[in-house]
Amino acid sequence: MTVQNIITERRVVLDTETTGMPVTDGHRVIEIGCVELIGRRLTGRHFHVYLQPDRESDEGAIGVHGITDQFLIGKPRFAEVADEFFEFIKGAQLIIHNAAFDVGFLNNEFALIGQNDRSDLSTYCTILDTLAMARERHPGQRNSLDALCKRYDVDNSGRELHGALLDSEILADVYLAMTGGQTTLSLAGNNDGEGGADRPTEVRRIVNRAPGRVIVASEAEMADHEARLAVIAKSAGAPALWTQLLEAQAQA
Repeated sequence: MTVQNIITERRVVLDTETTGMPVTDGHRVIEIGCVELIGRRLTGRHFHVYLQPDRESDEGAIGVHGITDQFLIGKPRFAEVADEFFEFIKGAQLIIHNAAFDVGFLNNEFALIGQNDRSDLSTYCTILDTLAMARERHPGQRNSLDALCKRYDVDNSGRELHGALLDSEILADVYLAMTGGQTTLSLAGNNDGEGGADRPTEVRRIVNRAPGRVIVASEAEMADHEARLAVIAKSAGAPALWTQLLEAQAQA
């Protein structure tokens, strides 16, 4: 992947709420929430809609998301928003927690309105499942969205009930924290007195530390740096990666 692609790659963090589960029992999507990331930054663009599912929601589902059948009366049906939703996500990397659930429901919604060409989102988008990512990084631990918020110090204090837009915003923060560098260090073989000798010890980040001193390069050092980049470019037959990065940032 080129530096330009890294800077401008478009990601859409997505979540849905449904009338219940599984989709094979005729359950439907009642809320879709998406937020856009470009170059690991939230752009402020989002897609959010409540949907009329033409069926009742299970009591258990309502207990999770709080969206009642009465609230959904008069809301648009999926067919009315399908094109707008598809255009918002097309070509992006979809970041979803437990992706198989949401993608399965969305594929079904497209199939139900006869848009079979769109009933496999993986044809139009790449899909990253943050639940699978978390299980790989934290095997044997709880990896729900709430658990990840606690692990990565992401504020989810407003999440009393599930909501597609709120959860996509929270998941965006979790994803950026998960992929932005190490926040804890597990040292095998240390005993914290509770889990035995094999329990990892968590080394937490230092807080309230005085900021480090910033040393600015001198004019001579900058000249040496530019000369070195020129040598690299001549040897490689192309601009150095650092030069490409600066040019891409200037164009972004």
